Amino acid sequence: HCLLCVRCSSRLRSLCRLQRVQGHMMSTRVEPEVLLERVGCAGVITINRPKVLNALNLSMIRQICPHLQKWENDKETGIVIIKGAGGKAFCAGGDIRAVTEAGKAGESLAEDFFREEYILNNAIGKCLQKPYIALIDGITMGGGVGLSVHGRFRVATEKTLFAMPETAIGLFPDVGGGYFLPRLRGKLGLFLALTGFRLKGRDVQRAGVATHFVESKKMADLEKELVDLKSPSAEGVSRVLESYQNQSGLDAEKPFVLEKHLSDIDRLFSSGSVEGIMQNLKADGSEFANKQAEMLSKMSPTSLKVTYKQLQAGATLSLPDVLVMEYRLSQACMRGCDFYEGVRAVLVDKDQSPKWNPSTLEEVSDQMVEQCFSSLGDKDLAF
Repeated sequence: HCLLCVRCSSRLRSLCRLQRVQGHMMSTRVEPEVLLERVGCAGVITINRPKVLNALNLSMIRQICPHLQKWENDKETGIVIIKGAGGKAFCAGGDIRAVTEAGKAGESLAEDFFREEYILNNAIGKCLQKPYIALIDGITMGGGVGLSVHGRFRVATEKTLFAMPETAIGLFPDVGGGYFLPRLRGKLGLFLALTGFRLKGRDVQRAGVATHFVESKKMADLEKELVDLKSPSAEGVSRVLESYQNQSGLDAEKPFVLEKHLSDIDRLFSSGSVEGIMQNLKADGSEFANKQAEMLSKMSPTSLKVTYKQLQAGATLSLPDVLVMEYRLSQACMRGCDFYEGVRAVLVDKDQSPKWNPSTLEEVSDQMVEQCFSSLGDKDLAF
């Protein structure tokens, strides 16, 4: 009798375990990483990995790209909307842990991820027939910026947190950062690129990264009104966004967080080199300048110099030409050591103390920087 109980309870336990495993398999199988739907007049892309802040991986890129092309050529689709699931993040960046692991193992993901991500960034920039509307309601960094900033409309909310934090992990502000950052006012883009400074809420629009600001609680209604547009056009979308923006008074009286520093940023970040910027900051001695000098001293010296040159060059290039340049830089990072070390220190071990090599700006020669920009021959990015 007891033995039967034991047998039953162990059978029950293994049955429970089986159900748990199946339940887990079901949940991972049922939840697609990206949802692609036609709703009303819109093609709607929902980035659907809320547990990892909607980090973008290669399989998602491979699903979004063909749909974007299909909708661009489809008479029934009038607009494209992209948003993030889960209420916390739009997209916190690319899945770069997987990329560095592939790089160490010499696997092709280290090439494929950047190549296909940049092709998608360019497709978004080319999405001119159909208004492309990014609802950046939450964390929007790195790869998430690439999914939004090149589109015609970018709608921030009070929950938006924007940054290009790549110099802290031995990378550079890619996904077309070399195109949009130098086109922000004054030296603001260079400042954001080198320091990884975070902008929140309405400030994302004030900086010029977002085109509109709408309160988060109004986003569902806004989306409904957009998909219900009878004859969708850029003008029609613009009118809807402006009407929602006009109803969103939250934080309107707060000044832009960098307002009082803009002239300092233009002055301090106007230099022919990163070393010159560091000297300007140290000589200035203000609290703001000291804080920025401290931030820059933590970043990869190679990344800082590469980023400086990237934005300088990108200021006069088209988006496709910038992405060709950035693909070369991405592969230089895969060949180097700072990217692996930065990901280790910030994302893997989280000790926040990367050992950069070279460890000072002075040791990063012009020739080393130059090499990062050299052609990859037949491996260059082509559209």
